[in-house]
Amino acid sequence: MTPTLLGRWQTRLLLLATVGVVVSLPFAIGIIGPGANSVYFWILSYVAIFGLGWDVLYDYLQKSRWDRDWPAAYQLFAGIWELIFIFCGTKIFGLLPIPLPKEELSVKAFLLHYSVVWLAVFITSQSLMRVLFPRWRFRGGQWL
Repeated sequence: MTPTLLGRWQTRLLLLATVGVVVSLPFAIGIIGPGANSVYFWILSYVAIFGLGWDVLYDYLQKSRWDRDWPAAYQLFAGIWELIFIFCGTKIFGLLPIPLPKEELSVKAFLLHYSVVWLAVFITSQSLMRVLFPRWRFRGGQWL
């Protein structure tokens, strides 16, 4: 499948709003990681918001490839880049107004949460989306 920009946006928002929220719940209520905290939903929303902008770049890069394809390895690199960007924004530069002191969200908890959410969204996009939305692949990732 070669996703269109609209398809990327729709898929990103759908998966983060469903799979991302479900996976973030154990972190937010304190089952996984340090204590109950809403910071994980803030991180999830930042990934969604900034991801819409990143998708514009990814769409441009994809169109510059000779086969107009976006292999799964590129999704991994994009996930790593977004991890670094969100981490630097929240932990190092404090540019994003997460309503907590920087020390309250450890690097380990951040990396664990981001990695688990990314892996769940990736697996869902590669498997369950194809089952629930069979035409999704042929519409450039658009499910509406």
